[in-house]
Order: sequence, then structure tokens, then C-alpha cells
Amino acid sequence: MGKDYYKILGIEKDVDDAQVKKAFRKLAHKYHPDKKTGDEAKFKEVNEAYQILGNKEKRTKYDQFGSTFDQQGGFGGGATWEDFMGATRGQGGGMNFGGMDLGDIFGDMFGFGGGRGRQRTARGRDIQVDVSISFEEAIFGVEKEIKLVKNNACDVCTGSGAEPGSDLKTCDTCQGQGKVYQVQRTILGNMQTAVNCQSCQGKGRIPEKTCTHCGGDGAVRGEKTLNVKIPAGIDNGQSIRISGSGEHPGSIGQAGDLFVAVQVSGSKKFSREGVDIYTKAHITFPQAVLGDKISIETLDGDKTLVIPSGTQSQQQFRLKGLGVPYLQGSGRGNQYIDVIVDVPKKPSKKAKKLIKELEEEL
Repeated sequence: MGKDYYKILGIEKDVDDAQVKKAFRKLAHKYHPDKKTGDEAKFKEVNEAYQILGNKEKRTKYDQFGSTFDQQGGFGGGATWEDFMGATRGQGGGMNFGGMDLGDIFGDMFGFGGGRGRQRTARGRDIQVDVSISFEEAIFGVEKEIKLVKNNACDVCTGSGAEPGSDLKTCDTCQGQGKVYQVQRTILGNMQTAVNCQSCQGKGRIPEKTCTHCGGDGAVRGEKTLNVKIPAGIDNGQSIRISGSGEHPGSIGQAGDLFVAVQVSGSKKFSREGVDIYTKAHITFPQAVLGDKISIETLDGDKTLVIPSGTQSQQQFRLKGLGVPYLQGSGRGNQYIDVIVDVPKKPSKKAKKLIKELEEEL
């Protein structure tokens, strides 16, 4: 008995082409050997089913004669299983098996695109650097100078690879497509492969005269100094992304990004939780009972805190708006003060007498 391709894809016989493709896409991603849920045997099976049901002519013959109609499976005509797997991983550009656009189906899994006329643009590598700042600098912001040794866009040609004054012309090899295509006939139809044009490195254009400074590469390795503004309110471990300041790939693409990971040193005076600042203040027993005004150290200098009569130890007070600035939007958090009432360890006889009298009054 022949194979039930509809059952393999988990669909009914009356579904349209879009539903066939959707079912295959789901199963192919699930069983692809490079995935954690991969199963090569099942991947081959669902692929075989889609090669038939995804082709209108073959699907019609299959519906009439079953899976024994004039097809032998596999990838004959010079195309092998390895060729197919390489195509699903984007190796060698786009590939089409009997109308099946592998770039469209597997592009989101492996990060490549398929299809005629699409040009792949190279992107430079991202860079991460660590910057240490003080507690106060994290609160109010600071500007730091960073020196990096990396590939930078050529200062002479600004990364184009062309000598200043020299124009870019359409590549004769690929006619501006950035790719060259090859077509091979197989038992499953025409198999089309696309690779980046070697003459223009996939750009579609080449300079009439290459830059003498970078040799046409568009990038030169050297030291780069950047002034990075670290915003007020940043917290330990957070990063700042600076687009286009990473490694530059030269004339074939655009620069990656720079990520500045901020390391904030601690403070002996303050502790931080989100946008709020916490401190402690010690007061005497009489101050707690009678009340008083005390000086509190804040990030904005000394401030006066009113201690009401009858304050308890560990009671918390708030100074509104004296915390950390919000990274997004305006305003600041608060400062919270935990009051600790100090009890004398060796009170005098007079102090004991007065406290005894106070006890009788309370």
C-alpha cells in the first residue's frame, strides 16, 4: 500500500495549497535535524509528502493513482540529501526544489533569505565593552571616553571601497542583482541555486577605481575613540546600545553595534532598589520621645528631616523626589530613611531616675 501523504502532513484532502505549505512548514521546523526536536527520518518523510502535495501537477496524479505514480522519491538528477540539507541551511544562497522556496520556508530558522532579486547585505560583528562608573555617576549620568581597536569604515572612501571621485558602476557579471544563478534539471523539476556574485561581493555595483587607502575593502583596522553618554539613572548590569559603532565589514555591508555594559560600584552611604534610595539615621532616646529636627545626607546634599514626637525605632520616613532619575521620562524616585533609636548601654543614676519617672508618667 502506498504512503498517505495527507496523513503524514496531518491535513485533509480538500485543503488548499496555502494550508499544505503551512502544514509542511510547521512539521519541517519541528523535525529538522538541527533542531532539538529534530528527527531526520520524519523530516525526510514530511519533505517527501510536500514534494508531491506542494506541486499541483504531482498532487493531481497522486490523487488519481496514489504514491506509486511515476516518481521514485529521493532527489535524483544529481541532487542529493546533502544538497537539500545544505539548501535548508542557506548554504550556497537560495534553492528551489520543484517550486519549493527553501529560503521562504527555512529562512527564519537559520537567518537567510531566498528568492530571486534579493541581495544579502553583510553586517559587521557586534562588540561589547565594560565600563565602570561610580554610584553617583550612575545617578546623575556621565560621559566616558572609550578606545577600541576594531575594523572601521575607511576614512578616505567612507566605506564604499571606491577612490574619491570615482563612480560606482553596475556589475557586469550579475547585472546589478548581486547574485548569480544556476539551474539544474532534476527528477523533481528545475533546481535553482543562487550565490553571491564574486565580482561585486553581492553588492550589485563595483567602483570604477578602487580606493588606494583601503585597497577597495572599505574598512581599515585601527583605534577608534568614542565619547559615550551614560544616562542618569542607569543601573548596574544595564547596557547601552550604540548603533553602527561595532565592527565594520567594509564595502560589502554595514557596521555592527556597540554594547556598553555598565558596572556600577557600590556606595558606603546609600543603597539602591530600582529608583529609590535607602539610608539609615540614628537618633537618641530623648529625640525619639520629644521629637527633633536632624540633618540627613542625600544625593543632593544635606536636607532637614523632622522627627515627630513618639518616633519608634526602625520607623521609616520618606523624602520625596530625592531618589534616582527615571531612565524613561521625567521625575525621580524617593529616598527612604530608616530611623534607629539608640539606647544608652550604661545610663547614669540620674538618667535612670529620670527614665523611671518618665515610665510612671507614660
